[in-house]
Amino acid sequence: MTDDKLIVLLKILMGVGISFILLGVILHFNPAMESLGVTGIVISASLVAIGMAMSLPTKMYLTFIFMRMEAEQADKDTQAMAEGESPNKD
Repeated sequence: MTDDKLIVLLKILMGVGISFILLGVILHFNPAMESLGVTGIVISASLVAIGMAMSLPTKMYLTFIFMRMEAEQADKDTQAMAEGESPNKD
């Protein structure tokens, strides 16, 4: 799997995780969950927990990818300056 496909997959996973978090919060304040008592609280808390578990690792991976891209750009700029060219600032 290429990095581009992996990033798209992780973004989708992150979106689904955030959706689970929002669904859990909405259900927590829903009167139907209140009628379920403790079971309703467990259901909404489980949705929030699953959503957080799905969204956090992808954010860390994307951060590492962006850091690697910045390091590669800095290396290119350093090489360009060593060769006497002006660095490309995109």
